[in-house]
Amino acid sequence: MNRAGKFLFPRAGGQRELFAVAAKQVKLPVWLVKLVAVMGGGGLFVATFVDSSVIPLPFIADALVINLSRMHRARMPYYAMMAALGSLAGCIWIYWLAKKGGEAFFHRHARGRAAHVKRWVQQNAFLSVFVPGILPPPFPFKIFVLAEGAFQVPLRTFVFALLLGRGLRYAVEGILAVRYGDAVLVFLTAHTMAFILWILAAVLLLYGATHLLFRHAERTAR
Repeated sequence: MNRAGKFLFPRAGGQRELFAVAAKQVKLPVWLVKLVAVMGGGGLFVATFVDSSVIPLPFIADALVINLSRMHRARMPYYAMMAALGSLAGCIWIYWLAKKGGEAFFHRHARGRAAHVKRWVQQNAFLSVFVPGILPPPFPFKIFVLAEGAFQVPLRTFVFALLLGRGLRYAVEGILAVRYGDAVLVFLTAHTMAFILWILAAVLLLYGATHLLFRHAERTAR
């Protein structure tokens, strides 16, 4: 079993033991482990803020949402909301840094991918943060947050797209955790790329269908 698996499925013990395993296997900061263990949703807010702004913690936010939802099913909507809000707060901080730093700041961080990301963001401001927000690692995320700020995407669009994407991601994970328990993380860690491709295909199909529908409506109106 990989690192994620060891974290996801502690054999025994309560909530504190769960996060002690997380600290050992995934190298979470001790202060963060204790915070989440004691505060629950409040600690989850801090964890997702840190993940989205300062220190990347791949799969940690997802694992925390799933484990907390599995242990306290009635609080699942609360955990999903706190995770989404924490991620939003961290991303707004990155967004403002990029907005102040401008395009040069973005190119310094994006390097070889800058031109492609810039073109995509300028053509699809909403989708360029909604899609990365809903997908799990290793799909790139922060580069799109930086681009949204650097290229002056309206804050309202950025906030709505990110909150919707992250909210859907954590809500679906929480619902699946309540329904299927440990099997959710087994699937996510074993079939990450397949999961990403399925979601991308669904989003692209929805986008294409919506685009065609609006074009047809415009022609009919004329």
